[in-house]
Amino acid sequence: MMSESVQPLNAIILCGGLSTRLGDIAKTTPKVLLPVGDRTVLDWQLEKLKSLGVDEVILAAGHLADVVLKDAGVERRGVRLKYAIEKERLGTGGAIKFALEHVKDKQAPTIILNGDILTTIDVAQMLQVLRTDSEGLILGSLVPDAASYGTLVYDQSGLMKEFCEKEGIAKPGYINGGFYIFTPQAHKYFPNQATFSIEYDVFPRMKNLYVYESDHPWIDVGLPERLQWAREHWQEFLS
Repeated sequence: MMSESVQPLNAIILCGGLSTRLGDIAKTTPKVLLPVGDRTVLDWQLEKLKSLGVDEVILAAGHLADVVLKDAGVERRGVRLKYAIEKERLGTGGAIKFALEHVKDKQAPTIILNGDILTTIDVAQMLQVLRTDSEGLILGSLVPDAASYGTLVYDQSGLMKEFCEKEGIAKPGYINGGFYIFTPQAHKYFPNQATFSIEYDVFPRMKNLYVYESDHPWIDVGLPERLQWAREHWQEFLS
């Protein structure tokens, strides 16, 4: 059954990564605070979430958390910010699990974004196809060269069958877009330990997770050349 309305919504932005691929660019500035055009990556993401009626976002922070807190504060772009600061490296899955302890409504769906992605998808449309009896949706973004990304295998209904992490094959594909909407049913697949990967330890176990296929422009700014491209093309890409 499709949900006509999934409000209220929780939202989590993962911004605790080490950003090693960006080298000196992100040595003292977290990826989420890097400027792209006339605002930061965080600003673009918060504005997208605010357009859905989200009024509170959990920032899952770790590395350079003090910088994020000092710069972003407790309110930004009209959205309240709460912090789930990990004291040790928890991995992508562990960070999500920890951040979920801080959300306002534990029975509501939760939007989860990697802190280094920019996308023009219509999230409201994505929410309209969220099955309330499913475990959620994962954004499948089309890229011309999927070699350095995790690709998704799913059937005609969108039901995900397999998550293939970075196969290294240079061909177009729908990749893990780092943008998820989890229903409360997804939480049962999180391991008991604190540190784990969402890609390796959770997705393979999930039975009723769907892929939202999108051809809309998408980029992660986790590499210098991708960040530079986003900065050069942001007006046509994001406006």
